Amino acid sequence: MLESVQLSLLLGPLVPLTVPRAALDALVNVEVTVNDVGTSGFQLAFSLDKQSPLQVLFLLTGGSPILFLRVVLVATVNGVPNVLIDGVITHHHLAPGDKGSNSTLTLTGEDLTALMNQSNWSGFPFPACPAEARVALLLAKYAVLGVVPLVIPSVLIDEPLPTELIPSQQGTDLEYIRGLAADVGYVFYLDPGPVPGTSKAYWGPQIKAGPVQPALNADMDAYTNVESLHFNFDQQQNKIPTVFIYNEETGVSFPIPLPPVTPLNPPLGAIPPLPTNILGDLQPVRDDLAKRSIPQAIMIGLATASQWSEAVTGEGTLDVTRYGGILKPRQLVGVRGAGLAFDGLYYVKSVTHKIKRGEYKQEFKLSRNGLVSTVPTVSP
Repeated sequence: MLESVQLSLLLGPLVPLTVPRAALDALVNVEVTVNDVGTSGFQLAFSLDKQSPLQVLFLLTGGSPILFLRVVLVATVNGVPNVLIDGVITHHHLAPGDKGSNSTLTLTGEDLTALMNQSNWSGFPFPACPAEARVALLLAKYAVLGVVPLVIPSVLIDEPLPTELIPSQQGTDLEYIRGLAADVGYVFYLDPGPVPGTSKAYWGPQIKAGPVQPALNADMDAYTNVESLHFNFDQQQNKIPTVFIYNEETGVSFPIPLPPVTPLNPPLGAIPPLPTNILGDLQPVRDDLAKRSIPQAIMIGLATASQWSEAVTGEGTLDVTRYGGILKPRQLVGVRGAGLAFDGLYYVKSVTHKIKRGEYKQEFKLSRNGLVSTVPTVSP
């Protein structure tokens, strides 16, 4: 690796351990994709000679996925360790070499949510448990893997009486947890770290505010730290989320338009596009919201508003050594040198790490609600 970058690979069935030097020397390519919500994944490529111990590992498994072989990747940049992924292998492929060349073993995997999606526990009861308690109980099963739950109570703590209703699980643990999050306008994801072998299981609102990462500089001579950066402005993206509430006394449903910005999703662009449904085409966010309580319907509508307002999107590539650190998803980052319309703050939606010997690059995706920055300057 580069002098300022060190890569550590840990493997193990339950507690991952540092791999032997021979295995790390055989690693030729690493790709890790981390999304702001949903599942993150990785791919490792090894160059194997005929005597490599990884050949034996592949033969012992009979070519089946090593689902319970845990993988932890840690990139140390300028002395700061960053856990890139903590997951399990879901697929591997061995391509024999040609004309005396080495074989290539490719391991593909997902984060630890893959283990949460294995068994269907439909019908398991949760008497007198609100959604927050159900999520905490389900995540407790994965404490042995270092999963630490971070459950944010919703504004709707609905605890049905056991004599009236006993909630029961539907689907796998992952499906049920994500379903409970969708019911209150929340998200669920695993964030690896801060130390190897631990992960934060976040169940709560999607937050697009907080500390700002070092700026991405484009076309700024010696200050340039991105290799490519381009933006797209979609005038059809912005819509007004509308929630229809049914009044039992009058038998009439009335619409409630929701704002596209909230304290957790502040406006990062000063000039958003006009909503495409402003002329009366107010379609409901979901067909089933009229049957829900008003606070619950509004929470789901606000979560949808956060997604519908991403009119400006950006994509680019950077070199980690030139940037001076690792760009992280689910946080804000500044952009400079892209012009008046696109400079300012952005939310980092996803990051893909691409690592090989002598090179560490990142591909990233950004988003915000409109053109022109809402802040006068962006810190370097």
